[in-house]
Amino acid sequence: MKANHQQPAWLQQALDELVAEGAPGALAELRDEHGTWRAASGVAELGTERPVDPAGWFRIGSVTKTFTATVVLQLVAEGRVGLDDTVQRWLPDVVPGAAAITIRQLLNHTSGLYNYTRDLTPYGILRDRFRRWTPHEVILPARRKAPDFPPGTARAYNNTAFVLLGMLIEKVTNSPYGDQIARRMLRPLDLRRTRDDVERLPEPHAHGYLAVAGEPVDVSVYNSSQAGSAGGMISTAADLNRFFAELLTGNLLGVPERREMLEGGLGLTRYGVPGVMGKDGGFHGYRTWSFHSTDASWQLTVSMTFGLTGGPATEEFLARVVRLSAGRACAR
Repeated sequence: MKANHQQPAWLQQALDELVAEGAPGALAELRDEHGTWRAASGVAELGTERPVDPAGWFRIGSVTKTFTATVVLQLVAEGRVGLDDTVQRWLPDVVPGAAAITIRQLLNHTSGLYNYTRDLTPYGILRDRFRRWTPHEVILPARRKAPDFPPGTARAYNNTAFVLLGMLIEKVTNSPYGDQIARRMLRPLDLRRTRDDVERLPEPHAHGYLAVAGEPVDVSVYNSSQAGSAGGMISTAADLNRFFAELLTGNLLGVPERREMLEGGLGLTRYGVPGVMGKDGGFHGYRTWSFHSTDASWQLTVSMTFGLTGGPATEEFLARVVRLSAGRACAR
């Protein structure tokens, strides 16, 4: 960290506002041309005064999808799979209409498949919190229920699609999805605080809660196999910023694959602020935002925990960041 610049006051304010609105705790890491700063607000566990550690672990939810998409695009670059291959070719009859759905459509949320997370309820989440799921069990609702629309005719956020992509990775490589993540990204980038399929978060970490009958229930310990390649990873703000910096500056993908990701929305999201992209995600008790300029010269990753409220929408929170930082977030 550079000592000649103070931490921006707006960073702490942004986290304090999340806590004031009901989050038990929040943490962030900001990187820009002046240096790197970490901040935190609130408590790590309800009923205590233990502060949130800004270097702590958290569940990254759907930010996992960017890791999954990166592996798929690396396989494309290696000539082992094609974006316009059908799901039927690799995973025969695994879901209705597999012969008409392409790998690209899984990646860009245009498959039309029924999204299995629509069936989740607070009581079901608590009942199954320690259950180990297979990918085939996870996607069962999409096998039983009709697609929402024909492939390629509309766009709707879809977790089922990314569970299928994890299955695809395992079929193509003949190895577990998590092993491919570790071999291709975690070890080469020295992301020692990023892992897949972890039930109990390492210390330090803030506790996340699920609202059940108006009461917060601690769900920090959770078997994440139900989310898998769609949302089952854990990390830290520092590791996520490092990952996105390597991804956006071209060290993980070749030029054609990187263009597909950036322009086609394959595992990344372009937000309403010009020049800012990244990924947001949620997992029971946790919410993550990871925003980045296209050249990674400005990066902000934020994690907040749930109490009884889920926090602001992503676009709303990004607009708040831009306002508080006087537009510096979109100046790249």
